[in-house]
Amino acid sequence: QVQLVESGGGLVQRGGSLRLSCAASGSIFSITDMGWHRQAPGKSRDMVAITTSDGTTKYADSVKGRFTISRDNAKNMVYLQMNSLGPEDTAVYYCTAMIKLRGLIYYQDYWGQGTQVTVSS
Repeated sequence: QVQLVESGGGLVQRGGSLRLSCAASGSIFSITDMGWHRQAPGKSRDMVAITTSDGTTKYADSVKGRFTISRDNAKNMVYLQMNSLGPEDTAVYYCTAMIKLRGLIYYQDYWGQGTQVTVSS
């Protein structure tokens, strides 16, 4: 009923930039938090950045000052601008969203399939 589709991943050199996009589609009534998590090989899946429906943002310490999260509520999209990338940012990046479907009274947490970001040194 709901799909989160990420795009924008790829291979970039150290110091480069990438912009990830995520589109939520389906029988969506409303969305609260939207964000990005990432998982590097052999490591846990960690929060990167989150934005609430009123625009409040939160970042992992490791990306503060380098990454910027933004959203377009009209399009149900969330973005992650990543600058000054380093090899430590190599991971699969997942889009997340708290969504209330039409006809339901509660929010559920949805995840995208992930997009690979690889930073070469």
